[in-house]
Amino acid sequence: MSDADELRGLMATEGAAISQNTKGFNQGRYDSTAKLSDYEGLKDEARAIKEDAIERLPELIDQLRESVEDNGGTLYIADDAEDANDYVRSVVDDREAERVVKSKSMTSEEIEVNEALEADGVEVIETDLGEWVLQVADEAPSHIVAPAIHKSRAAIADLFNERFDPDEPLETAEELTTFARDHLGELIEDAEVGMTGANFVTADTGTMALVTSEGNARKTVAATDTQITVAGVEKVVPSVEDLQPFVELIGRSGTGQDITSYLSLFTPPVGTPTVDFEDDETPLSELSADRDFHLVLIDNGRLAMREDDDLRETLYCIRCSACSNSCANFQQVGGHAFGGETYSGGIATGWEAGIEGLDTAAEFNDLCTGCSRCVDACPVGIDIPWINTVVRDRINGEKEGEFDFLVDGLTPDEEETSPSLQKRFFGNFETVAAVGSTLAPLSNWLADTAPSRMAMQRILGIDPRRELPRFQRETLVEWFADRDTTVKNQRRRAVLYPDLYTNHVQVERGKAAVRVLEALGVDVVVPETASSGRAPLSQGMISTARDHAERVTDTLLPHVDDRRDVVVIEPSDLAMFHREYERLLSGDAFEPLAANSYELLEYVYGLLDNGADLDTLADGDGERVAYHSHCQQRTLGLEAHTVDILERTGFDVRTSDVECCGMAGSFGYKEQYYDVSMAVGSDLEAQFTDDDAHDRTVVASGTSCLDQLDDLLERRSRHPVQLLARNMES
Repeated sequence: MSDADELRGLMATEGAAISQNTKGFNQGRYDSTAKLSDYEGLKDEARAIKEDAIERLPELIDQLRESVEDNGGTLYIADDAEDANDYVRSVVDDREAERVVKSKSMTSEEIEVNEALEADGVEVIETDLGEWVLQVADEAPSHIVAPAIHKSRAAIADLFNERFDPDEPLETAEELTTFARDHLGELIEDAEVGMTGANFVTADTGTMALVTSEGNARKTVAATDTQITVAGVEKVVPSVEDLQPFVELIGRSGTGQDITSYLSLFTPPVGTPTVDFEDDETPLSELSADRDFHLVLIDNGRLAMREDDDLRETLYCIRCSACSNSCANFQQVGGHAFGGETYSGGIATGWEAGIEGLDTAAEFNDLCTGCSRCVDACPVGIDIPWINTVVRDRINGEKEGEFDFLVDGLTPDEEETSPSLQKRFFGNFETVAAVGSTLAPLSNWLADTAPSRMAMQRILGIDPRRELPRFQRETLVEWFADRDTTVKNQRRRAVLYPDLYTNHVQVERGKAAVRVLEALGVDVVVPETASSGRAPLSQGMISTARDHAERVTDTLLPHVDDRRDVVVIEPSDLAMFHREYERLLSGDAFEPLAANSYELLEYVYGLLDNGADLDTLADGDGERVAYHSHCQQRTLGLEAHTVDILERTGFDVRTSDVECCGMAGSFGYKEQYYDVSMAVGSDLEAQFTDDDAHDRTVVASGTSCLDQLDDLLERRSRHPVQLLARNMES
């Protein structure tokens, strides 16, 4: 597992290049997909094809075998990496090949075929520019699509100049690519075997689709008389017609290209004559087109993943890297930290857990904060955060907690596994908050003493640089219970969900929410209830999260049955109601809660649009505001409601285009990840301290965002509802 020093080292040496490139790819995705007339429809179509293909995989493989053999090729199903390599080695040995040239293939990285062939004395040459750079540097890829994304042009120039000692030092991108093209071209000419991967393989015709940014894949096929294609069994799709949505999506999702430079459809053995580079006299039409083709389909854990209800979605992955590019943490540390033996980024947890095992996935799994932005970015809509959470839960079950004897029987969680003490602390934060409020203000003073901070750092891994939450003696629920209110001209009836932080820490925003709703004619109740389960879920404590979800619905659904709307202040809790509860709850509990729950400012927007009096809210009178929305608020499509209301009430709003503050709940408190958290937040800090924003009132919708902004900036932040509730009586 990468520790804080390793993460800082990667950020210092590779972070700048990774950040620039991934953010560029991510923006390119936004720009390119915006041109599609039905982006979501294409995604739905692509997912449906993958769902169907994985469901019918055995029969599709049988059909593919028939297609390949009818074409004159050979299909081999490899059980694992060793089996695949043995078969590839036998083909190369039969050809008596001395050199194999390869186009980019993550599957070949997975099985480590290069090392297997090199052990036999066969020279293996990567012909993809990025892969070749890493082969020269003897480094592993740091990105699924752009393997050398962590290297700058200057670093590559230094590498080439040192290793190849060219007549004139190489400096510019043009000089580097020209040198690589010429050098690799000579190596390709003398190769006997060409090896490719495959983005997709069609069962009906045996056609392989290769989506590349360079022409090297075509060269490895055209220049050799023996072609080997290695691909995971999940790459099989039913028909050539099924390729259309993937062609539209894969380039846009990964690098922001409307279509990649090369889309090659091979139905091998291809009929192209094998080029004889020493014969410049004979016409190509007279050269032999007699080729040998071998398709090696690799299981290596995939068929077991297909039977695993929680990992199956991983097999829908088309290896586009959108999850990596959209991930704020990946943008800082790259795949050398946020990745396993082969795969990197959000989806890597599923791949590595299924292929290598939980130990490998455990090395980087905690870098996923569950923000859910990758779900919207994924062209086939894989619920990557859920996969990461499930794997985290399984990792918890593999471990023996060092301090379990201190907490067994004392913690209120439902876990039969042994999460680390740190995970148990954050996963049981509902209990921590209850104790903190009961003992406040003493609890706040005690927590801030030097011995307490040292103990929290040593035992719980809480970074001493992070400001701790200040628990309030009177909770929101207690405050509300002591009030007598009568709403005149009642428009709606609502139950305000008292999330953990609002109830125990950010009580003032809860009071403001009640006042605003009542001012707009809403009869409000604030019940005592459980926390949403977001805290234990983030620690991979699924049983505990399910218990919370059941307790929440037991409280809220009677209010829904009583025709009350559910209003939620914290966006991550609303996301739980709308998304994760479907996974956690059985029966009919999920749908009525999801259908009747609203984010606070979304709800206010609806009230105003249906005739509520805008003048009951505070007048912004031109006050300049800098507003940052929460990750899950954005993925739920709710940011615009807050901006609209602030502007309608007279505030001059500047919205942040920084997608993530970096706090991510407990993530930002953990010593191991504090520097990553602050590095992610640096973009937001820069934006809110520039000439236009440095004197603006800072507002944010999420608890984590408010905490992070308070640590990043010298001025305190607040929730937007607190601006709307100014001058309102309790």
